[in-house]
Amino acid sequence: MRGRSVFLVIVLVLCGVASWGVADVKPHALFSDNMVLQRDTPLPVWGWAEPGEKVTVKLCGKEASAAADDKGKWMVKLDPLPAGGPFEMTVAGKNTITIKDVLIGEVWVGSGQSNMAMTVSRTANAEQDVAEAKYPQIRFFKVPMKQAVAPQEQCEGAWQACSPETAGGFSATAYFFALNLHQKLNVPVGILQSAVGGTAAEAWTTREGFESDPELKQIIEQPEWKEIVADFDKAVREYQETLKVWKEKMAELRKQGKLDESKKRRPPSPKYRNAATLLYNGMIAPIVPYAIRGAIWYQGENNAKGGRAYQYRKLLPAMIGSWRKVWGQGAFPFLFVQLPNYKAVQPEPGESEWAVIRESFLQSLSTPNTGMAITIDIGEEKDIHPKNKRDVGDRLALWARAKVYGENVVYCGPLYDSVKIEGDKIRIQFTQVGGGLDAKGGPLKQFAIAGEDKKFVWADAKIDGETVVVSSDKVQKPVAVRYAWADNPLGCNLYNKAGLPASPFRTDTWPSVVAEEVK
Repeated sequence: MRGRSVFLVIVLVLCGVASWGVADVKPHALFSDNMVLQRDTPLPVWGWAEPGEKVTVKLCGKEASAAADDKGKWMVKLDPLPAGGPFEMTVAGKNTITIKDVLIGEVWVGSGQSNMAMTVSRTANAEQDVAEAKYPQIRFFKVPMKQAVAPQEQCEGAWQACSPETAGGFSATAYFFALNLHQKLNVPVGILQSAVGGTAAEAWTTREGFESDPELKQIIEQPEWKEIVADFDKAVREYQETLKVWKEKMAELRKQGKLDESKKRRPPSPKYRNAATLLYNGMIAPIVPYAIRGAIWYQGENNAKGGRAYQYRKLLPAMIGSWRKVWGQGAFPFLFVQLPNYKAVQPEPGESEWAVIRESFLQSLSTPNTGMAITIDIGEEKDIHPKNKRDVGDRLALWARAKVYGENVVYCGPLYDSVKIEGDKIRIQFTQVGGGLDAKGGPLKQFAIAGEDKKFVWADAKIDGETVVVSSDKVQKPVAVRYAWADNPLGCNLYNKAGLPASPFRTDTWPSVVAEEVK
């Protein structure tokens, strides 16, 4: 009998320990060792505890408390703090967690598809850049790839300080952006990296973002999207089981020495891969409302096909607006990369979906507090993942330094402003001339001109002050000009004196035969 009583006591104690473990205060994964917090702004800190439990967060003499709600979630807001560190943060309820090596500086989200995910180790000067990456005040938090039909609250992950051992795995675009800011501002920089290759902007947009526009709303009203949402959990389970069996088979073949790595093919992902909202729900929602300065975005390749390039001028602003709404930080800076040159060179003026999506980026600059890195000169004909990511990051950083941090620096290449027909010539006016226009490397190229017949021919183009005058002896009554209007406008060489390239543009609004507006 005594033995039975002892057994019951042990069981009760163990159960008690288990229940205490469940009730332990647990901050979100973002609030962990090596993190970077945004300076000079209120700092939301959140996590989970036993319902009703009081949680107190302390950092640098600031303190805030809150009780966990009926679902066990708590959130506090610390008062703004200046840049500095390292510090320690404590999160205390029934238990206390100490978070070490906390820095306060600038925090940016880095999102998009494969060109944002592309790592430093794959870039043009990778060996040297990785070896020199001794910047412990640059930190990255990588959000794991996840799709979900409803906004998620939690994600796994850990902050990594920049070193030669870690930098090779960072997003190259985000790393060079962070490095530029860190060296110019002399403050810590944190990047929340949330990017997945081969993904569409639709997948990164909130449901409310689609509902903001009748045309975009059709995307989430399609039966196919509703079927994906309804079947999502089942599709995930089936894919994971298929993938597990495939991995086991590959491991066995490798063990037997029979695996041909060049012919190894993963099972195809289910059709939900790019379905609207799923990546936002799984990879952006969990990091909201972590205090940030802004976001950088490198995506669009997936949308530059199937007649969707024109729609992007509505989709991108809708996505930006939807992020700003859920973050609750107002119109935070949102900087994007205009797609570079890619694919075969077109010998004659023609149509191009990549040109149309570049125009969509250009028009998206009308969205308040946005910026654009022009990269028409640093792409590669045969590689959709150009290896020069340093210039991409630096050009994004120039815009941030000028428009976010107030530095007096030229931050953008020439942008088309207006057109004036002067007899058999057309004069183009630009903004962002940066001390003057420059024909880099010789006479201006990639200008085309057309009359009322809408047939474009290559044109002569000359710089005249802060304008470019365009003409052709084949077009006596010109009505429109296009510049760098091609997938790969090789040799386009209009720059400003600061060395930044002009954005591709057109002066006409004629419908494109390859990228009609999606109705």
